[in-house]
Amino acid sequence: MHLSDIKRFDMLKKPIRQRHFLRPLTWLLSYPAVLAHRVKITKIGMHGIKPPYLLLCNHNSFIDFKVTTVAIFPHRANYLVAIDGFIGREWLLRNVGCICKRKFTNDTVMVRHMKKVADNGDVIVLYPEARYSLCGTNAILPESLGKLVKLLKIPVVSLIMHGHHVNSPFWNLKDRGVKHMEAVLAQLVSKDEIDLLDHNEINDRINTAFKYDDFAWQREKKIRIDYPERAKGLHKVLYQCPACYTQYRMMSEGIKLWCEHCKKEWNMSEYGELTAVEGATEFSHIPDWYEWEREQVRREVENGSYRFESDVTVDSLPNAKGFIHLGNGKLTHDMKGFLLEGEYEGSPYSVSISSRALYSCHIEYNYLGKHGDCIDLNTLTDTYYIYPKCSEFSVTKIALATEELYKFSRTQSSAAAVKRTLGTGDGVSATSRL
Repeated sequence: MHLSDIKRFDMLKKPIRQRHFLRPLTWLLSYPAVLAHRVKITKIGMHGIKPPYLLLCNHNSFIDFKVTTVAIFPHRANYLVAIDGFIGREWLLRNVGCICKRKFTNDTVMVRHMKKVADNGDVIVLYPEARYSLCGTNAILPESLGKLVKLLKIPVVSLIMHGHHVNSPFWNLKDRGVKHMEAVLAQLVSKDEIDLLDHNEINDRINTAFKYDDFAWQREKKIRIDYPERAKGLHKVLYQCPACYTQYRMMSEGIKLWCEHCKKEWNMSEYGELTAVEGATEFSHIPDWYEWEREQVRREVENGSYRFESDVTVDSLPNAKGFIHLGNGKLTHDMKGFLLEGEYEGSPYSVSISSRALYSCHIEYNYLGKHGDCIDLNTLTDTYYIYPKCSEFSVTKIALATEELYKFSRTQSSAAAVKRTLGTGDGVSATSRL
């Protein structure tokens, strides 16, 4: 069977208002976890605010959905959810109000669906970071948010949750039982302000609201986490040693993080801070180490040397019935963007996404315990889960490179546009040529 013959998920089907008989189920699944973690929900500027409104939430772990349900109680909502969440339970998710979305794609159908939800008078729940935070800090947001707000013409509310990452970090999902987590539900843009603000001003408000740091929150609140395996998996995020600059040789276990190349070690405290066992502590704050890695990737991008190439194993997710194993392929990620090439049942296929078209990408660590770490790339009709076979690589670096390549390509495009406006770029302006 050719890939084009496989039935695709029906993205055109209109969103269903959350069924009344399923609403108690959502509350039953949400309230126990919120109470167990003693989550404090603070509301700011929410007096008199009723649906419809656009709710933008930060994203750190699965408990986000439960806190969101409690925060907007008793109102109904429709949630934009990635397609892998629908596997084997499409009927249930559609009927509790979920709308299927393929990550990091420009999909006008989703805009129509959100407009329908607004017309229904319900809450639109969107996690604009489109992935769990890798180290408890905010991720890049799509520039289209401001334009979406202008189109929907409904109030914008944010829900910024604290403690969810340190409780169950993306790199080791074990629940640490953190108590006294916090969430702030705040109105960002009123309905009256939508016509007064341009989309850039709206984006500025959203980006300001989405500045958070879970490890800083843990330190400030003196949240003690004595989980004995609290550093296990941290090397997935901190893949480059700041002592010897070697990549892909970091390891972690228990409360320790170390470099296999230079043998330097760090301990992770009960308050989420790192300390070198010997010598200077380059970064005590985990997000600082992560941003240092970003700087190293940015240098590779700016000097044009960034490139990743590997044989890969590929799974496809065209619909909610489950994955289709496509077998072996080849993935290239360079200054131009992503190129995936493979063959399925004798028919070649390829997926090409330019660096200018993808502002970020989704990654997974040991996804479903299958082939290991993966990158997933999306088109409007399919999602490809790509597992590199090479021994030394980091999907974290690939994600960072995707973001830096996008920024770089945008900068280059802007510079080229200026040159075209002024002339040929030889220092002679268009005006002086007349």
